[in-house]
Amino acid sequence: MHLIVGLGNPGEKYAHTRHNVGFDVLTLLSEKLSIPITRHRFQSLVGEGLYHGEKVVLCKPQTYMNLSGEAVQQLMQWYKLPMENLLVVYDDIDLAPGWIRIRKNGSAGTHNGMRSIISSIGSNAFPRIRVGIGGCPPSFALADWVTSHYNTPQERQDAFDAYLIAADAAVEWLQNGLQSAMNQFNTKKPKLPKQSLETVASAELPRAASPSAAATEPASNTSTTQRIDS
Repeated sequence: MHLIVGLGNPGEKYAHTRHNVGFDVLTLLSEKLSIPITRHRFQSLVGEGLYHGEKVVLCKPQTYMNLSGEAVQQLMQWYKLPMENLLVVYDDIDLAPGWIRIRKNGSAGTHNGMRSIISSIGSNAFPRIRVGIGGCPPSFALADWVTSHYNTPQERQDAFDAYLIAADAAVEWLQNGLQSAMNQFNTKKPKLPKQSLETVASAELPRAASPSAAATEPASNTSTTQRIDS
């Protein structure tokens, strides 16, 4: 059995904001797995179903972000799940918009929802999918930035594309395990083309002429220079 938790804030005010990445990914995952998330249980909206014969629980905590751990702890205790069978999906301001990072464990970073979960269940040894929303612009307070909506059609499309990838990564985790999901879906940093790297490696810096070479330079060079100048 597996539990997948998407973090967000309940209510229309926060729907589809940057901080509600987890809710939006879970909505897409619900469609992919044909598991409706409609049941109210343990301070959450919950959906239960089967995937390849194994039970899967999808969860959107309704506690507001900073208390997400209360809901997750109750679900973990009820289903008696080991830590490795919990997957949490959430937004990350330390990743570029649309980037995906899947990890086996780790700290909460700056995310209050993850801080609440780690504190409530007493461990950070569980998998997570982080979806990048980009850093906070200087003109925003952090709380205002993460609860803001995407401004342009392109931003909304980029976010939706990232949510689809995150949902596919969750399915891969269910089907083939964490390492396979990491290998397939972690965003790769761009690299310099091979030719450019070889060019840089083989380039030679210009060498300064030695004083002795300058002193023994043939006189004919001086005369040639004089003819050109004239």
